[in-house]
Amino acid sequence: MTNNGEVITGIGVGRGLVVGDVRRMPDPLPEPAKTTSSRTADEELHRASKALGETASDLRARGAQAGGLAKEVLDALALMADDSMLLSDAKSRIDSGATAERAVFDAFAGFSATLEAAGGYMAERAGDLGDVANRVIARIMGVSAPGVPHSETPFILVARDLAPADTALLDFDIVRALVTTDGGPTSHTAILAREKGLPAIVGATSANGLADGDTVIVDAGRGEIVVHPTAARIADALADAQSRQMARESATGPGRMADGHEVQLLANVGSAKSAAAAVDAHAEGVGLFRTEFLFLENDSAPAVEVQRAEYAAVFDKFPGQKVVVRVLDAGADKPLSFLTDDGEENPALGRRGIRALLAHENILRAQLTAISQAAAASLAEVWVMAPMIATVEETEIFVGICRELGIHKAGVMIEVPSSAILAKHILEIADFVSIGTNDLTQYTFAADRLLGSVANLQDAWSPAVLRLIREVGLAGELTAKPVGICGEAAADPLLAVVLIGLGVTSLSMSPTALADVRAEISRFTLSEARELAERVLSTRNAADARIAASAVLTQ
Repeated sequence: MTNNGEVITGIGVGRGLVVGDVRRMPDPLPEPAKTTSSRTADEELHRASKALGETASDLRARGAQAGGLAKEVLDALALMADDSMLLSDAKSRIDSGATAERAVFDAFAGFSATLEAAGGYMAERAGDLGDVANRVIARIMGVSAPGVPHSETPFILVARDLAPADTALLDFDIVRALVTTDGGPTSHTAILAREKGLPAIVGATSANGLADGDTVIVDAGRGEIVVHPTAARIADALADAQSRQMARESATGPGRMADGHEVQLLANVGSAKSAAAAVDAHAEGVGLFRTEFLFLENDSAPAVEVQRAEYAAVFDKFPGQKVVVRVLDAGADKPLSFLTDDGEENPALGRRGIRALLAHENILRAQLTAISQAAAASLAEVWVMAPMIATVEETEIFVGICRELGIHKAGVMIEVPSSAILAKHILEIADFVSIGTNDLTQYTFAADRLLGSVANLQDAWSPAVLRLIREVGLAGELTAKPVGICGEAAADPLLAVVLIGLGVTSLSMSPTALADVRAEISRFTLSEARELAERVLSTRNAADARIAASAVLTQ
């Protein structure tokens, strides 16, 4: 139950501000009854197998339609539905007399328990399994799977959290904003909402009290939900929303602060399709070209020729502009049979990123060869960086291989505290560094960035994280080398100003975030950004840091 004028807080995604009525996500399907089937085992197995296959196909079709990061997520969910071990488990239950729907429910529950026992990223994926199970069971029963409610009029969607399959294909003309009670700034909901440009507030625990039909103001910029606002407050909110939209539209050209200080505004891309979106959003280049899309669904690394063609398709969209390519970042949440080790107890702290590549140097060399060849035939300014660098020695090895293979701009990602602290020594070797704030935050707090139970720790506004970024910024100034940001933090407009004040020279983000960030940084001088950064660094926690920074908005 909520009161008129009550303000519910959470973590905002984007700067959007909308007014609308609430519609809640329906509850999941009830647990299938434990009854003995009246059909033959073959008939029940056919029902289960058909539903699993159709669900996998549906998830892949949704991913293909959505594209970008959503495609990667949905393809991974489709693999869950296609898992032969899961079908085998369901078959054994059917052979013992279970119905198809009960067998599938129990098989998924067993699969989920295994993932939860593994902990970390795998435990987080157990939540996704619940959505896949619901979709399969709904198909078996011939009913609609729980999902986004149908409406002819626009509404604000409120849910515990959203399954990636639902988030990927939201109708933005109908769903005006998202509010979730669970999740953090790097949850699937937050990341996909940011990629699609949809205002969202996540982790708003008090939103449990919202009911269908409640009128609310969702202010993602302030992380606030105002319940049953007065007419005057609605009018002020609509005027504010119009002002923000005008600022977005008037902010054009290169990233530039109020005093003329230039900050490159780049895009994160993962394919030629997403690269086209970056061009449309007037990105000044690419700050993170994820190359995993070429490797994730293969049993072996693609040939050099195949890789070269894919890289060239992206490079050709940015003549005369910078394209920063991250070599394959496998391991942890992206295991590959031909690269990563089976049975690692804690893969997030194991052989991932550069460690996996150096253990299979032939794969690294083949990828760098393909990048070098594509770059040589392109007008783009191609830079290459390695993920998960932890030591100066790793930097020396990677940069040395790049030089050997004809790559002229070789850098590394700063994603763990050790490399942030050693940034000066690393930058004496590397040509540039790029900070991945998502991983840097999780490793600073020893808190899995995809695990909901510790989502409160996954906040790049934390002074602990920002102090590490300042170390890197100072190293960049001392060595006169570029320091970029390519994590989710770059897409937070006010945090972007703080990051510039800490010494960051470029910001890379989802293309949909570029306009808001471009508009926000144009309001501040470099001196003001540095002053704001010092103010934030003096705080004790992320919440206080946000308050300290947000105070400038009312000055």
